[in-house]
Amino acid sequence: MIWVKVLSKQEAERDDFVEMAKVEGKKICIVKHKGNFAAIQNTCPHAGGILSGGWCKEGHIICPIHRYGYNLETGRGYTGQGDYIDVYPLELREDGLYIGFRQSWIKRLFS
Repeated sequence: MIWVKVLSKQEAERDDFVEMAKVEGKKICIVKHKGNFAAIQNTCPHAGGILSGGWCKEGHIICPIHRYGYNLETGRGYTGQGDYIDVYPLELREDGLYIGFRQSWIKRLFS
């Protein structure tokens, strides 16, 4: 696993937020909801909506286009949607928030 810093400690200490972070050219949606962090793909698989433009409700990110919801921990869509989003591991360290990528994915970025 390769770990990349996405937020400074000060940025991570803010109140709840939903925002986009660019990590090595890839757009990731970073969420802080009720004090918990999540990192997910930034594009809704249903209609291509930008998830960082959405909001959180009951542990789900809600797409701003058609209000499809995805679990922040598992990536699963609401019952009946039949879709999911990618969820990335996060680590809160002394100097900030880090996102983890499988090494094979990072290698493809630099190939």
